This record gives sequence, structure tokens and C-alpha cells, in this order.
Amino acid sequence: MLKYSYKNGVTILETNYSPLHVSSDPSKGHRPFELLISSIVGCSSGILYKILKKKRMKVEAIQIQSNVERNKEVANKVTEISLFYIIEGTDLKEEQIKKSMELAFKNCAMIQSVKDSIKINESFEIINQ
Repeated sequence: MLKYSYKNGVTILETNYSPLHVSSDPSKGHRPFELLISSIVGCSSGILYKILKKKRMKVEAIQIQSNVERNKEVANKVTEISLFYIIEGTDLKEEQIKKSMELAFKNCAMIQSVKDSIKINESFEIINQ
């Protein structure tokens, strides 16, 4: 069970790692939409990395850039997320990366939780070292 407290415009989740401060005021904590996007990015990139490693691909790093579209007329709802992965490594093959990304998309719980209400676009670039 997760337990939260709210005081002075900040919601706090006590975690084993550290307290997580959430607030619409960026000077007091992480903004809720940042955490939504970060959950999706963290889940998908972690799964992608594991898949690539299982395929014995030599991945050094994965950088992720995100763009978010929101509907200001409907509570500033997140409507679309574009994720751009920059995958650095040795002897990386485009077709293998593409298949791995499709598998990661299917196995990411965060993406599967929101895919029917938020459009998720993914693309990538390979940097072979």
C-alpha cells in the first residue's frame, strides 16, 4: 500500500528511496504530468534495455526525449506523448531495435495502462560507436 500526505500545496509519498514531493507549483515538487511522463519513460526504457541485453546487443546508453501534447480545454489533459530514443552502442541493427521497441511497448505496464486514452508515438535513432 502506498501512503500519501498533503500539506501546504504538496502531496508527499514516503518511499524506501526518498520522499517524493508532488505539487502543481514546480518550486515545491514534481509536477503531476512530469511524473506521468517519467513513469512511462522509465518503464519503457527499462524494458527496452533488458530486451536488447537479452538479444546480446551491445548497448552503452539510451537517451530519451519526450514531447507532450495537452488539451487546455479539457483540464489540460495529456493527449499525446512522443518518445524519441537515442540508442548508443556497437553493431546495433535497425530491424532488431524496431522489433525490440515493439516488444517493449507491449510489455510496459505504464504504456498499456494509458494507451487507450493517450496516443503514444515512439521513434529512435541509432548511434553506432
